[in-house]
Amino acid sequence: MDDTSDLLIFWAVVIARFLIPLSIPRYPLPGVLACLILDAVDQTIFQLFTPLSLEGYQGYDKALDVYYLSITYLSTLRNWSNLYAFKLDRFLFYYRLVGVAIFELVHLRPLLLIFPNTFEYFFIFYETIRLKWDPKVLTKSKLITSAALIWVFIKIPQEYWIHVAQMDTTDWIKSNPSNALILVAYAVFLLGLAWWLIRDLPPTHTGLKFGALSVAAAQVVPSLPEEVKKERARLINKQVLEKVALLSLLTIIFAQILPGVRSDNLQITIGVSVFVVINTILSHWLSRRGRQWKSIIQEFVVMSAVNMGLVLLSNYLLPRYGGSIVLENTLFFILLLTLIITLYDRYWQLHTRNNVNSEAEGELSF
Repeated sequence: MDDTSDLLIFWAVVIARFLIPLSIPRYPLPGVLACLILDAVDQTIFQLFTPLSLEGYQGYDKALDVYYLSITYLSTLRNWSNLYAFKLDRFLFYYRLVGVAIFELVHLRPLLLIFPNTFEYFFIFYETIRLKWDPKVLTKSKLITSAALIWVFIKIPQEYWIHVAQMDTTDWIKSNPSNALILVAYAVFLLGLAWWLIRDLPPTHTGLKFGALSVAAAQVVPSLPEEVKKERARLINKQVLEKVALLSLLTIIFAQILPGVRSDNLQITIGVSVFVVINTILSHWLSRRGRQWKSIIQEFVVMSAVNMGLVLLSNYLLPRYGGSIVLENTLFFILLLTLIITLYDRYWQLHTRNNVNSEAEGELSF
């Protein structure tokens, strides 16, 4: 039997991996760096301080990685005022997500070299710039150049090292201590690229802006045009379609890496689509009656109760028709997906208003 202190350490790490990503929308750079560090050291913590077997943790570790990257993407809806940077980052996020989904289906490691996680480091680059500059100073050419440099000089070497060569940096340095000089030289090279990229930016503002105001709070927001209001009022709109795509990809990935899932990808996509539409119908029903959520927490709690009720109803009815679900894993999916839907819906409204404001200023439309 596992010692109580071992279980406390285990659950402290797991809970931290759930909660720390929720800081990313408000404190983007510290939040994502904390997630990166915790992801890097969690298994080392278990090995050093507990005798627990990590065999069953591997799948949940991957799921938690995808979870915090999803929260990172959602934070760009809330915070990013540079719409071209947002669109580029969104492409990088979905490109990586598709690659991870394909990899989990076919288990070919070189795929992760083709679909590198450029998204995360591009996010860090943008948020680092925001510490001292207004991100709107980043032009299209500078944004594309930064993404290309991250892709070629950081992520491809890293993905090859970890997933194809499957090398351990610590062991590599131990085998030949002079290898550390190679890493130092490469770090200096990367710093030189970063300086070259930002050398012609305008003067910085005073202080460091670690906290992020939402795009709606940071500027004067006009009322939404009628066509935007009509689009949002439709049951099936761009927002719903993106939610179906996002949640389907996430659920397919989770289904491959978590134990006990017995659904094929078509069933998962159909199930997620029904799940999203039911949630959308409920939101529209409340909106038409003039009711608005007072807070994200209230929305999450109510929608979680509704969605868990749907899961329990399915668990009761499916055996009567020869079907079944793994209740524990399904409840885990539902809570995670409900959180993502809640944040997506709230932050999408802010992003839409930012887009309307930027169009008024002559920027590209979303």
